[in-house]
Amino acid sequence: MKVWVAVVGKPRDAALGAAIREYEARAARYWPLEVVEVKEESARGVGADVVMQKEGERLLARLPVSARLILCDPGGEQMDSATFARELQAQRERAQDVAFVIGGAHGLGAPVRARPHSRLSLAPWTLPHELARLVLAEQMYRAGTIGRGEPYHK
Repeated sequence: MKVWVAVVGKPRDAALGAAIREYEARAARYWPLEVVEVKEESARGVGADVVMQKEGERLLARLPVSARLILCDPGGEQMDSATFARELQAQRERAQDVAFVIGGAHGLGAPVRARPHSRLSLAPWTLPHELARLVLAEQMYRAGTIGRGEPYHK
């Protein structure tokens, strides 16, 4: 089982980027983690649909077709940390790759939305994609500590 995190763009803020890298490194101690960053599409002279289409194609091209695709979306299923940890552990036991997908500034377009196995809400709000990535990384780290019974999760 491998966990993929596919995102549009790189963190622009240095401090936020450092926090993301820190939690992704921590999460990688528990889960075999592969982070895929794809280029943001310029919105100059084109509509949001075109931007989402191109970014979505880039995301899908970089992910294994066999992975369980989970879209990070405010309208998705809400889970507490313990439930999320159980879900990740269940994927490990099934030996199935998991790919979490976080869209760009305009969200996720039709190519990506047509393929998910599920949707996961990281918060009831719409988050900037960099912040969504940090929240996901922290929760993957927390899920690992829960699974091993370590004291991080309170």
